[in-house]
Amino acid sequence: MSMLATPPYKVGSAPRRPTSDDRNRSGVPRLANAGPCLIFVAAALISPSAASAQVSTNLERAPTLTIDRYSENWSTLADPAARTGDWAEPLKYIPLNEDGSIYLTTGLEARSRYEGYENVNWGASPNDDYVWNRLMPYADLHVGKLRFFAMPIVSAISGTDRRKGPADATGVDMLQAFVDVDIPVPSGDVLRLSAGRKLVSLGSGRFIDRRYGTGVPLPFDGFEGIATGKSRQITGFYLQPVDTKLGAFNDRRSRNKAVWGVYATQWLNAKHTYGVDIYYIGLRDRNAVFDQGAGRQLAHTIGTRFFGDNGAWYWNAEAAVQRGTFAGYRSAAWGVGAETGYRFRNSPLRPEIALTADVVSGDGDPNDRKLGTLNPLFPNGKYFGALSPIGPRNLIHLRPSTTVHPRKDIAVSLTGVAYWRESVHDGIYAIPGFLVRSGKTSDARFIGKQIELAASWQATPKLNLTASLSAFDPGPFIRDTGPARTIKMVGAQTTFRF
Repeated sequence: MSMLATPPYKVGSAPRRPTSDDRNRSGVPRLANAGPCLIFVAAALISPSAASAQVSTNLERAPTLTIDRYSENWSTLADPAARTGDWAEPLKYIPLNEDGSIYLTTGLEARSRYEGYENVNWGASPNDDYVWNRLMPYADLHVGKLRFFAMPIVSAISGTDRRKGPADATGVDMLQAFVDVDIPVPSGDVLRLSAGRKLVSLGSGRFIDRRYGTGVPLPFDGFEGIATGKSRQITGFYLQPVDTKLGAFNDRRSRNKAVWGVYATQWLNAKHTYGVDIYYIGLRDRNAVFDQGAGRQLAHTIGTRFFGDNGAWYWNAEAAVQRGTFAGYRSAAWGVGAETGYRFRNSPLRPEIALTADVVSGDGDPNDRKLGTLNPLFPNGKYFGALSPIGPRNLIHLRPSTTVHPRKDIAVSLTGVAYWRESVHDGIYAIPGFLVRSGKTSDARFIGKQIELAASWQATPKLNLTASLSAFDPGPFIRDTGPARTIKMVGAQTTFRF
């Protein structure tokens, strides 16, 4: 339940600590083999204005504009006085009738990311390096209260001969395609009904997020109803994750998994910078896998979150309990986490310090039939940073970090992470949920420690460049359960959005 993934305030999601990836328009393989080249967008296409967006060193979140794109509102450009002369503005608001009630918005994301690894899975798997490339254009048609949104994706992976996973590439397919309608209700709120395929992130993205940092984001097929008022927002949903696979237009909704629930936010001030979330999320997984075994899981997650940001201090605390059944027997799991940070806004280099701590339950007894491992459902694809070899199951996690800004458009961060098993009777898991190392042959609790140095340059309001160096030094549990070499990673990424 890491507090790392915390984008800010947008329709359809509760406010979170502001990171630059979700701001509106105002705003690694072998180290010796860095051969694959990154695709950089030609300078002639880039806006010459100075970058004003706050940068972020979380590499799965390149700043400027938003990730999902449908949450952006460009209707203000109907007023000529609101235009700045930027070259992209004529593409962001295209009126299709005289009164402007019908208009089209277009845009694009072009991203290339290189990752290179030594000692994958602490040496249990071959070294690997590759480049993820993707193009994601979109068209957003508004017809009065109706809206039609479409975002295809063209994606590929190069430089590796290993088996390609669902997060690596999907060829040409439809990443998002949905219709929604806004319906006024007597209370003065607005009810938005949405149906189709879309990227979804709820709250801090702890249980449902977009897997953005990988080669292919994770879309969902389904329905949403979002009621938004001045001080509250309630989202009801039924969603099925999309199984992405190589090939053209062959991505289909999962037959094994579905999620449903209600997510409610009560903002505590007019600016929506403080608030409380309460949520219920149900999960059906016909083939869940744990160290205890595999089987059908039905999980009911109830949680709450308290968050805030006053410009200097920010905080985010969350707790959840999970009840249900696994393989026909009861399950009971839980997780708690907290992040707090402080920005020295008036000091040289504008340093920022933060501390994140999480405790996520594991199974306490592999010999009984009751499951105690928390299922985090569909979390962030780069959960603990650029290098994330393990995910939020059966985990205690402590993460101090510091960030400095040599320039307004550059951020450099240094992060240390320590990992322990919450239960010494359970294994450790990858972010997608599969078992990485079984816990049946070791009673050691300490998994290992990690360090990551990352830098991000918001070269223009549309172009972001990031790079990172990471290392994961194995602890006693890794040494007890197989190869135990230090994982080394280098990452580099360029992201262009308009």
